[in-house]
Amino acid sequence: MLLAALSGALAVGAGAFGAHGASGAAAEWLKTGGQYQLIHALAALVALRFDARGSAWLFVSGAAIFAGTLYLMALGAPRWLGAITPLGGALLIAGWLWLAFAASRGG
Repeated sequence: MLLAALSGALAVGAGAFGAHGASGAAAEWLKTGGQYQLIHALAALVALRFDARGSAWLFVSGAAIFAGTLYLMALGAPRWLGAITPLGGALLIAGWLWLAFAASRGG
């Protein structure tokens, strides 16, 4: 729960910086990363509520990789990090599938 809450806070900060302190591609990367990270911070909290810890871990770690690479590029890191971003997306998809599986089994 702590990591999901911190992830949500970071997402709001990144989105705000993207909206007010960055421009061009950097602003878009920050906004996109913030949006995905915030959605998945909330999803992790819901998953924890329904005792789907594996799904919560996938949401938090996937968001960290997905959004983290976008944040790093927005701050000037090499663009090749964009090749890692889809790995985070794959973890997010796996988190949703895990949650669906858990729901189908009644918990």
